[in-house]
Amino acid sequence: MPVEMSPEEFDALVDTALDDIPDELARLVRNVVVLVEEEPPEGEPDDLLGLYDGVALTERDSSMLPHLPDRIFLYRGPLLDMCDDEEDLANEVRITVVHEVAHHFGIDDARLHDLGYA
Repeated sequence: MPVEMSPEEFDALVDTALDDIPDELARLVRNVVVLVEEEPPEGEPDDLLGLYDGVALTERDSSMLPHLPDRIFLYRGPLLDMCDDEEDLANEVRITVVHEVAHHFGIDDARLHDLGYA
């Protein structure tokens, strides 16, 4: 059964997950904005939990011009739908945040799966 939660309470879970990123890694995250959307965009799977939209740090070079921030999207609807309770939801939000931040650092899905974040 899906979890019922207000958008404000959900945002608080996202804030907590971001705050839990170790400071030594958080300091390296540059020019990234985290956005919560209700559902994934059309053309994406309905059960998509998050998405990194940007250029990974490992793919950047000094010739790149300054650009708009990379974006991390979290999709509230699918996260609520897949979880049985608020504890499960908080855990899935944390995993999804770590997963998408890892993409910012150039870590691919295969390695995230090995680490338990896919």
